[in-house]
Amino acid sequence: MQDDLKASFAVIRHNVRTYESGGVMAVIKGRVNAETALGQFERSQASEDRHAGWRYFLEKTDLKAGMNPAEATSLRQMRLEVRESEAQQISDQIPFTPRSN
Repeated sequence: MQDDLKASFAVIRHNVRTYESGGVMAVIKGRVNAETALGQFERSQASEDRHAGWRYFLEKTDLKAGMNPAEATSLRQMRLEVRESEAQQISDQIPFTPRSN
């Protein structure tokens, strides 16, 4: 719990219908502050926007609280791509053994 007071959280916008990312909206220090910010984004959201599938969620991050959302989005995307690439490399190294019935 103490960790959540000092940790940074990214408010992420995404579309639950198209799986499109809307990027990082804000990076906030502390879970309680981040949850408050998340609620503010949700309350200010237009009903048409919500109907189109756009939602928000929190993600614990090591990004610096208060940083520019565009920069945070770029860094987050780059990290996701690196992680995906590393996972693919590991997967490619595991030999495929067909199952016999």
